Parts: sequence; structure tokens; C-alpha cells
Amino acid sequence: MKAYIKAISYYLPETVVTNEELIKEFPEWSVDKIVNKVGIDQRHIAKPDETSADLATKAAEKLFAEYDIDKSSIDFILFCTQSPDYFLPTSACLIQKKLKIPTSCGALDFNLGCSGYVYGLSLAKGLLLGGIANNILLLTGETYSKFLHPKDKGNRTLFGDAGSATLISTDGFAEIGNFSLGTDGKGAKNLIVKTGGMRNREKADDVKFDENGNPISSNHLYMNGAEIFNFTIKAVPPLIEDTLKKNDIPFEEVDSFIFHQANKFMLNYLRKKLKIEESKFPYFMREVGNTVSSTLPIVMYEEMKTNNLKGNILLAGFGVGYSWGATIIKIQ
Repeated sequence: MKAYIKAISYYLPETVVTNEELIKEFPEWSVDKIVNKVGIDQRHIAKPDETSADLATKAAEKLFAEYDIDKSSIDFILFCTQSPDYFLPTSACLIQKKLKIPTSCGALDFNLGCSGYVYGLSLAKGLLLGGIANNILLLTGETYSKFLHPKDKGNRTLFGDAGSATLISTDGFAEIGNFSLGTDGKGAKNLIVKTGGMRNREKADDVKFDENGNPISSNHLYMNGAEIFNFTIKAVPPLIEDTLKKNDIPFEEVDSFIFHQANKFMLNYLRKKLKIEESKFPYFMREVGNTVSSTLPIVMYEEMKTNNLKGNILLAGFGVGYSWGATIIKIQ
């Protein structure tokens, strides 16, 4: 038995924040500066009462409608998020109820960020090959905007909210290959929300501003951009090498390299370092921003729309944790 991606879709919140709107709040920036720095024109932001589970649910409903999928065929839900509705119950259980998927379905959340989609594919493949499930609904949903300090111009230009839905089954258009996965928890402090969990349950009154005027607060998302960049450029090249080796595919036979859409500067640096042709390295972040675990399925969906998803595709995610993962999918 083999595991396949059978369908992909995604959903974006209705609220859009453009660069023009952001520079009204941060006049020291310009539209050109934001575009040149991160390659993003706008990002979609969830409403105050709109959660990651809502976004994932809408992505799933879109998937069912687009591909005429019988929701009663779903026998497992995997939901990747770092912004769940509650500490408990599991958001995947809430999604099962919202979608009216049969109660014979298994459901669980897993907490990962930028590598989450690749990890989700590995979990889904394991469930399938282990004979536990036949039609797995892999969902991603993230609302990082709710973690951002209002004056955090750096992260507010970067992150957007989104949800995605992927059906993994015993047949489909893309065979899922072998995986290379990695973790290094020593980087946890470089991309973190310190309060709210059981380690630091109470909110902290500790906002301070760095030399660039960016707020640093335990209650909001903190990202050490320089350290994240250094981690990425060290971790990704061996990740790509190991993934190619595990799938017995030469570098030259990869038709597309779809990387987590972190920001344009980082991706350009990686592309040049790895000597990947521009024609083999798709981007799709200008209209949506960095949507964390949803970036890979969003790029894949957009590439499918233009008939550019062909041959051997290398998918790679990397970031918060530190965590990284990659696989090859083979388009049938």
C-alpha cells in the first residue's frame, strides 16, 4: 500500500491588512521597504472571534465542495496548530462536530509551526500504512496575529492567518515519499510566546522596546530574526541532501522545490546557496504573508491552478522549535 495526496484546498480570513495600512501606523517604513525586505504586499487577519479551528473548518468545507468529497468517508482528522481554541478539549474534536464527520472518526491536534505540514503528512502516511485509517483529513490553521503586539512592526508585516485542508488516501495525484525530520530544542527561546501555558501561566507586565523600537513582551510572540536565519541556513542544506538520499532521487531530477514561505530574503538566500534554478522555486506569499503551517499547501494549490505542479516535488518546512522536515511527493 502507498499513501497519496488526493486533494488540497485552503481558506483565508476576509480581513486584509495592506502595506499601505501598516505604514500609517509605522510612518518610518515605506511600502517599498516592506516589499523588498519580506516580499509581502498584504496579509489576511482573523477577526477577534475567529479562531484557527474556524479557518481549518472553512478550508475543509471548501475542500469537500471543490472535489465533491463525501465527508462520511473521513476516518481521521489531524489538526496542526499553535493557536488552539482551548487548552482542552482538542480542537480537532470541535472540528469533527462542526463538519458533521461520523463519530467513528479519530481526531487529534499536534502543535507545530512552520514544519507542521510536512510532519502532518508523515503522521497521515503512518496512519494509512499502519492500517489505522484510509482517508485522513490533514488540517492546518494558524492565527499568529493574535500573538502579535500592536507595535510589533516587524512581525506584523510578516505573518498572515490561514487554514488549509488536505486529503490523504490510498489513491490520489501525488504519492508521498520518504521523510527527513529533525528537532533541536535549544532554539526554543528564539521564537516563543512565554506566557499562557503551564510554565508561565500568568500574564507578565514586562514590555520593553529594543534599539529599533520593536516591543519585547512575554505575552506576545518574540522572534529573534537573526538566530532564526542562522538556524535555517545551517539546517536546510543537509535536510535537502538527506531527503534526496532517502528517496533515491538526484538533485537534478527534482522538478520543484517548495519551501516554507518564511520571507523573500531568506528564501532567495537559500535558493542561491543550494543552487536551485528560479524556475524550480515557486513563491506565493505576496498576497497572503507567512501563514506558518499553511504555506506549503497554499503554494501547492496555487501551482496546481497553473498546471505547474509536476514530476518530483520536494517539500521542506523549517522554523519554530527548532523543527524541520522534508519529503518528496511524486505527481502521478
